[in-house]
Amino acid sequence: MKYFKSHFWYHKDQRNGIFLLTILILILQSIIFFDPFSSDQLEDMNQHEINAFQKQIDSLKEIEIEDRIPNIFPFNPNYISDYKGAQLGMSLIEIDRLLLYRKKNKFINSKQEFQRITKVSDSLLTKIAPYFKFPEWVAKKKKLKAKQNTASNGVENTRKKKMISSTDINKASAEDFKTIYGIGEKLSERIIKYRSKLQGFSFESQITEVWGLEKEIAEKVLSTFKIIEKPIIKKNNINTMTFKELLKSPYIDYKLCKKIIEYRDEIAAFQNISELKNIKDFPIGSYDRIVLYLMAE
Repeated sequence: MKYFKSHFWYHKDQRNGIFLLTILILILQSIIFFDPFSSDQLEDMNQHEINAFQKQIDSLKEIEIEDRIPNIFPFNPNYISDYKGAQLGMSLIEIDRLLLYRKKNKFINSKQEFQRITKVSDSLLTKIAPYFKFPEWVAKKKKLKAKQNTASNGVENTRKKKMISSTDINKASAEDFKTIYGIGEKLSERIIKYRSKLQGFSFESQITEVWGLEKEIAEKVLSTFKIIEKPIIKKNNINTMTFKELLKSPYIDYKLCKKIIEYRDEIAAFQNISELKNIKDFPIGSYDRIVLYLMAE
């Protein structure tokens, strides 16, 4: 008993020290439990600074991404390479279409033509077309063509105001044909002469056969003049015609004339004009026109 008592017997200074130590332990435990400097409070205190720092990082990232995007400078689309096309966002197929077109020694002179050849999407064309740079002569040519179209439209409108004697292509006069822009004195006379040779136009497409008459001009003619009355054509008997007479028939040249005469000699006589198709290498595409002037009796 005395042994245990000796361990719990303290003098005044010792008791004061133990009391002070107990108070310090309690204070430390209170600090740990309530944690006035907890991480949540610290986060609340520094949240504004963290947000500002994060925004700065995001802006730096955006700048870096923009720096990665290659700058596009004005360029001639005729000389786009595989690498350049890939940078612009073109597919390999679209690039190959352009390269194949250029191999034919052909050039693109407008953004519309670029899209027609490469078949790029409207969105991509809108994105890259502002950077197209064509040679100066191309721009000058476009301006000149625009002026010519404006002038031609004015002249054509003036000519259309003139009175036309007939819209029937088989009755129209040389003066009527001259109201079409692009047709002058010589060309109008040539149309009249060819119409006389054919004994009148039986097909509207025959106007394109007039020598020197361009396709665009012929289309303008047909926009004003039509076949209203079919011509009455005099037909010749193919079985009695001489070589020279047959050669004078429209659409029959020397080579074809010789073949027809030789075939007639072989069969003695044509029983039906459709037998022309039996001749070797006969121009079937011209059959409807040839038989306008021939018959078999």
